[in-house]
Amino acid sequence: MKQLDYYVLDVFTDQKYKGNQLSVVCIDQELDMDQYYDISREFGYSETSFVHYSEEEKVFKVRSFTPAKFEVAGAGHNLLGAVCLALIKKWNVFSHQGDSPWVKVKDIPVALRITEKNGLPYVGMKQKPAVMVGAVPDNIISEAIGLSSADLVLNGWPVQIVKTEVAHLMVPVCNAAVLESAIVNKRLLKAASQKYGFEGCYLFTTNDLEDGMAAESRFFNPGIGIDEDPATGTAAGPLAGYLQKLGYIEKNKDYLFLQGKFVAQPSTISVSVEEDGIWVSGSSTVVMEGKLFL
Repeated sequence: MKQLDYYVLDVFTDQKYKGNQLSVVCIDQELDMDQYYDISREFGYSETSFVHYSEEEKVFKVRSFTPAKFEVAGAGHNLLGAVCLALIKKWNVFSHQGDSPWVKVKDIPVALRITEKNGLPYVGMKQKPAVMVGAVPDNIISEAIGLSSADLVLNGWPVQIVKTEVAHLMVPVCNAAVLESAIVNKRLLKAASQKYGFEGCYLFTTNDLEDGMAAESRFFNPGIGIDEDPATGTAAGPLAGYLQKLGYIEKNKDYLFLQGKFVAQPSTISVSVEEDGIWVSGSSTVVMEGKLFL
């Protein structure tokens, strides 16, 4: 019986039992697709990452899956947690890369910034510049998230599909009370995502915020089996680009987004928009480890 080491981390936080839960499984070779699917479903978190160091390519590689048999691309909590784990465990996977560390997620290269904060690794992941790729009528999305069109009024900002690596729908809402009151109709939201060409729905507000936060958000992606995600790096990057294009935040400055408060897993996501991309950063902490049997 083959055994694999696994770890569970809380991601986009420096506190245990906060942030977004991620299971990370160490493999020495690619698994069968059914094994990826079965293990991800067994853990039951929004995503499970599988990691190994490729001697041939000289790079740390990550593949991530949801319980609904969907392979995730992009630089989100799936990648941040895996990289933080490698640093916490002092795996020698970045030392040869000098001042320009990078990884591959689903065979896509992602540049990293590696520092330390509060005794934990603090990792930045570089996403592509944000691109506005479409819109969704207010009445369509308001019905899918249990709100009225009037609830989607915030500074005259539009409901907009924005893409860095992944296209997500940015949905401004008027205040934190409305943000909390949203109740998603999974069937309607999934149908809207298929019709208009976006993955997840990122509700956010810039009103009634906790100290130090530039925005507060909630993320829903029933199309890939995520009812509500406590931290979503692949959506925080597009939101940063969206807010910068609207003049709400500036380039080359760090901002914080709060997510996950309404599912009792508050997460802090740091973002910075630069000319050639968007940095999404945070910490992770290990809460569990053990053996998995194939």
